[in-house]
Formats: sequence, C-alpha cells, structure tokens
Amino acid sequence: MNLESAIWDQGQSPWLVGPREMFCQVEQLGLVDYGEGLRLQHDRVAARKAGAIPDTLLLLEHPHVYTFGRNARREHLLISNEHVASVGAQVFETDRGGDITYHGPGQLVGYPILDLTRHRRDIAWYMRSLEEVFIRVAGEYGIGAGRIPGAPGVWVDNDKLVAMGVHVSRWVTSHGFAFNVNTDLRYFGWIVPCGLRGKGVTSLGKLLRKHVRIEEVTERVVRHFAEVFALEIVTSPVLAGPV
Repeated sequence: MNLESAIWDQGQSPWLVGPREMFCQVEQLGLVDYGEGLRLQHDRVAARKAGAIPDTLLLLEHPHVYTFGRNARREHLLISNEHVASVGAQVFETDRGGDITYHGPGQLVGYPILDLTRHRRDIAWYMRSLEEVFIRVAGEYGIGAGRIPGAPGVWVDNDKLVAMGVHVSRWVTSHGFAFNVNTDLRYFGWIVPCGLRGKGVTSLGKLLRKHVRIEEVTERVVRHFAEVFALEIVTSPVLAGPV
C-alpha cells in the first residue's frame, strides 16, 4: 500500500495540512481529444467530490472542435456538418454554460476542478476570479485586457481573448477557459462565437504580432491562477503528517 492509500484508509485528507493551506494539482496533458477531455473531467470531478484528490487544474490543447453549451443555438454554427468535417473539426454537445465556441491547437484550454466550498460558494465570484487570472497574464505582455458587462471572458477592446464557460455540481467546478495563444482564428469565422454578434476574437500572438511559446504562457497562467485562488501548486501528493 502506498502512502496516499494509507492516509485515506485512516480517513485523513493529504491535501489539507492546515485550515488555511490549500493545494492544487496541475496536470499538463498536451493535445487531447475532446471526448477524452470530457472523460478526464468526469473522473476528476467524481474524485474531488469524494475528497480523493485536491483541487486540480487540467491544462491541455484540443484538436479542432466546436462545442455547444447548454444555452447554444444551432444556427450559430454557420457551416454544414460536411463543411465541419472538411476542415478537420468535430462537434460536441456539453453541459457547460454559454453558447458555441471553438477549440483547437495553439489554444490553451484549462479545466479547473475546484471545490468551491473550500473557497467561496459564489459562481459569479468564481467567474470574476477566472477573468482576473487572464487580465493579469495579459498585463505581463503589456496588453490592457478587461471585462465587458454581461459577456463572460476576457476582452481586448471589442475582441475576446479568453472564452469561459463552466459547470458546477455540488459546488465542484468543471469546464473552464480557452485562452487564444497562437490559435488559428479562421475557425471562429464559421460560428457566432459565444452567440455574440458584432464582437470579434483575437489571440495573444495576433496582438503581439509574433508566435508565443505556449509553455511560457502556461507558466504565467499557473502562477496567476495560484495567486488569485490562494492555492499552492503541487505536482505530487502533499501528505498530512506521519502515516
């Protein structure tokens, strides 16, 4: 039996060393099929609800895919299923909030699996906190990003830089954010992004007029995520005292 199993057999949580100390496990997964990403989220949410894992942040990229949220309208996909297939994309229905969006290579996707009972039982606060992470990251690149009332996400003027859509079950979060780093923005031209007409989409690479290393961006996202949510980042279990 390993140390982690031994702790759980004793009914102790290895993720809470003290009442004010909270940890977040970061998993950097690379390119992951969207269906597999859904399965991973489902598994991590169940484990978080059971107290078997700490707060967790899944970071990955997806192959080309369009996803519909709970409030999506089918007409916001502007091309036929045949056209979708011809550009190498898939389509998925999801249980997140929001309308239609696009994921693809060069976009940093994050799925925070957080127990909000350990933070604050307030979904609006959670969304504003996620936005704050990326406002700070953009600021490090000299970009003045912000919010638009009634339109979740992070914006640069009238263009969305980071899309957000979440699901919360028993105060455990899933789905999350999509940060356009070096995203092929042409794919957004075939949808009404997030169901918002008259607004655009941008990327970090477009704003900086250069290719940006996604590893560099990931490091900054993780750092600001930890700061905003007052979490200590771990890459292996943190044990709670002697076993």
